[in-house]
Amino acid sequence: MSQTVPQHETVRPPHPDAASWSTDPYANALRNGHGPLFLRRTDGWLLPLDVERWCAGADAADLSALHRCEGPVLDIGCGPGRLVAALAARGHRALGIDVSEAAVARTLRVGGSALHRSVFEPLPGEGRWGTVLLVDGNIGIGGDPRRLLHRTAAVLAPGGLLIAETAPQDIDERVRVQLDDGRADRARPAPAAPFPWARLGTPALLRHAGLLGWLTADQWEADGRTFVSLRRGRGVLTTSQSADHANSAAVISSQFPRNTSGERPLAGS
Repeated sequence: MSQTVPQHETVRPPHPDAASWSTDPYANALRNGHGPLFLRRTDGWLLPLDVERWCAGADAADLSALHRCEGPVLDIGCGPGRLVAALAARGHRALGIDVSEAAVARTLRVGGSALHRSVFEPLPGEGRWGTVLLVDGNIGIGGDPRRLLHRTAAVLAPGGLLIAETAPQDIDERVRVQLDDGRADRARPAPAAPFPWARLGTPALLRHAGLLGWLTADQWEADGRTFVSLRRGRGVLTTSQSADHANSAAVISSQFPRNTSGERPLAGS
């Protein structure tokens, strides 16, 4: 199947969350391969982020999810790229997207393909992806799980699979957070403004997904991490398609484009 790449796509401003994930604490953690790094709620509560695991190779729990992937895979919030790289090494077609330039750069270095883009912006191959990944807490992106589920449905092909990692607790939380490295250094730059985030356990995700018409395909636990796979049913509501959707929908083939107009280069550029 041939690959068509739009040459007239408009460069769009970064998503509002991009400024937060481009701050020094996150970029520095990815460059160094370790934390400490936290999401700090406005009330001061800290959620540790497992940067060391993100920057390592795919582990057994990751593989339990990757083995369930079908067709071409889109990893939303790919971070440093371990899942995209693991899929590519196994001959699987996979693309990561992330609002952090440092994350995209590291994904390319480890052998994955990635774009510097938010899930809420037009994406290549909309409506054609076989599987979408939302792991490492990325079901919380945007702070509105139903909006994210709508958007994911628009990206997937009919009958496509969403694989999401959920919080191990039975929780359904909407918060505003900032990235924090735990230092008390007054000389460091001021943190970016708080951004919306969500935390969902499996019961909450299944409840939201069921109301939107998703079908539960599977749920499992691996090494203390919990996962759910959801099938996009015929009745799933998707986000409305923007006027420039046709410009962003590329035919997916076994080789991703070496460069797209106005975008970061893909692996192999």
